[in-house]
Amino acid sequence: MKWGGGGYVTGLIYHPTSANVMYARTDIGGAYRWNNSNGSWTPITDGIGFNAGEGSFHGVESIALDPANDNKVYLVTGMYSHNWDGTPINGRIYASGDRGASWTHYDLPFPVGGNEDARAIGERLKADPTNPSTLFYASRTAGLWKSTNSGQTWTQTGLSSKVLTAAEIQGLGTAPVGVEQIVFDNSNVGGGATTWIMYAAIAPDYVQKAGLSSTMYKSTNGGFSWTPVPVPSNVSGYFVPHMLRTSDGNYYVVFNKNAGQGAQGPGYLYRFGGVTNGETWAQLATTTQGGYGGVSVYGTGATARIALAVTGTWSAGQPVVQLSDNGGATWREIADGMQHWGGGYRGWVDDIEIDPANKDHIMHVHGGGVWETWNASAASPSWDVPLNNFEETATLALVTPPAGAPYKFVNSAGDIGTWVQTDLAATPTRAPTSAWSNGNAADVLWSDPTYIVSAGALNGSPAVSFGSWSGDGGNTWSNFATLPAGASANTAESASIATAFRNNAIWAPANSVPSYTTNNGASWTSTNLPALSAVGINRGYRLAVDRKNPNKVYAYDSGGASWSNLAGKVYVSTDGGHNFALSQGSVSANLAPNGWNATSLAVNPNVEGDLWLADGNAVYHSTNSGASWTKLNGFATIAANGSTGQMQGASVIALGKAQAGASYPAAVYVVGAMNGVWGVYHSDDGGATWARFNDDAHQYGGIGVMAADWNSYGRIYFSGVGRGLVYTN
Repeated sequence: MKWGGGGYVTGLIYHPTSANVMYARTDIGGAYRWNNSNGSWTPITDGIGFNAGEGSFHGVESIALDPANDNKVYLVTGMYSHNWDGTPINGRIYASGDRGASWTHYDLPFPVGGNEDARAIGERLKADPTNPSTLFYASRTAGLWKSTNSGQTWTQTGLSSKVLTAAEIQGLGTAPVGVEQIVFDNSNVGGGATTWIMYAAIAPDYVQKAGLSSTMYKSTNGGFSWTPVPVPSNVSGYFVPHMLRTSDGNYYVVFNKNAGQGAQGPGYLYRFGGVTNGETWAQLATTTQGGYGGVSVYGTGATARIALAVTGTWSAGQPVVQLSDNGGATWREIADGMQHWGGGYRGWVDDIEIDPANKDHIMHVHGGGVWETWNASAASPSWDVPLNNFEETATLALVTPPAGAPYKFVNSAGDIGTWVQTDLAATPTRAPTSAWSNGNAADVLWSDPTYIVSAGALNGSPAVSFGSWSGDGGNTWSNFATLPAGASANTAESASIATAFRNNAIWAPANSVPSYTTNNGASWTSTNLPALSAVGINRGYRLAVDRKNPNKVYAYDSGGASWSNLAGKVYVSTDGGHNFALSQGSVSANLAPNGWNATSLAVNPNVEGDLWLADGNAVYHSTNSGASWTKLNGFATIAANGSTGQMQGASVIALGKAQAGASYPAAVYVVGAMNGVWGVYHSDDGGATWARFNDDAHQYGGIGVMAADWNSYGRIYFSGVGRGLVYTN
């Protein structure tokens, strides 16, 4: 599906000597390489090395490029530095010698937080410019680390040996920021010698825990030992989101009072002389409207062009991108009022880059992707969206309509809400709301797919649930006038909604007893389904309407979690979803307990009572409305490759148009592990035989949701980890 961005791009990285080589990193959607020849992005973390069951490694915290070899790129990955109890989660480093076409990875001895606060900080991973097999990593919880063999093994530097404990991490009350970055005092490239002098910026949380005396330190012996560097008193205790060195030996250092994306200020930009220029400080800019995020410099001295990203400003008339063409002596705003943000997070302008080959080409990140101008020198520069093939939305639910419907599918996604897709090559325009929201679930009326129901939540503090219906294929929408029991208190994604007749809906909010309406939400009545007991994570019922006999509605309780010891159960209604009875056959089947995101229920719209279920471990088929279930052979949960995680035996199931002449009236697709190999599998004969549908180069870190097309045999739509919606024929 074409959306264009939709997620937080946390950094843009140009190669220091090959300006046409550029990469972008994201917080949950992996990394991309820019294709300068056609103005598009190539995803580089979809395949081999980024295996299924390892979606956490689609959170990229930092990228480093070998300055002596523009084919070599490193990624440090891991979404979260710690569990809920503060227990550290170590990350990985990936290395590629062919610009991301293939990868080798190594486990790291320190945690990584690619989707935590302050994730747009300047690159934590740096390669020594003259000896690029030497890498340094500024970690969140364990100080500054060094590798002398391209990331294969690591040791702590002499900056500090302090490793934050789980209790200390919890005590911070927010994500640790730690050592923020280092910059080498060296403009040379290659040669094999060591760069001895370098500066490190350190966040105040680690300064305090490690007993350090400044937020900046210097090493003159390649990182073996470090001495404090005094910073200006007005920025003492501030964070340093970005810092860079220009060829004249000067450093440009951004200070901000607060950490994190869209952090408020005050912010300051200083020029620091470094060892070349006497280590003096000169203030160049300050703001009390928002804070400062990124900085980029083209040229040197009094004629240097400096682009400064202002973060945390949300209203017209506030600074967004400040530009100086005289080394910081004067500034002008070049982005406010240009109306180029669309639905993105204007306030998350946390990295900015001037094209090293063209000073009029400036790009900045934000919460919805990337924006750029090609005429930065103009009095009023124009801005555009360089997001072709860059997709970072997170789909939570997906439903396809019957053949001949006036749209392709309904996509319920995190942050961007619910959308009706009519053209796969164009960004959708039909939605219940364009506000910042989560779409949790949707369904279409099989007998009349112009009737659509959806459930979601407006994001904010707190989030606010809402449900909507459309009677004209998504062109116009009306909100349900009231909410069912449980919806106000439960806005989580483990929710389901179904429609059996026009003006009728059954809504199962997370952690709640489902309710039904017969009047488009003017009133709701609770069903007789049992309440769900707590299991430590959100749970919910999955609802599905029998498309041949809509009086039959099925509700699947997956048990909530693998540790719950609550076997999965299926309930059946014969009065349109008002009252349900337990399927004793599902009890006899002994369905595995698993979480919402590891389970699935699908109905064959061509045959009454024909159901398919994935309980996280295996596939089950019922031909009698759930009275009895047959477990299919071959699917079983396995350990993820090189990981402590696991790949579910069967987590998603979808049905679509049958192959011409097939013995079964639907094609069946399953995401799972069959005979020890994870993949997408399909069957044309009702599960008698299976063939793998994808290959190892197309794993996307795992697949969260999937739906099959009823117009075209072989077409499926699915979500990778933070990779939007992908389709294949």
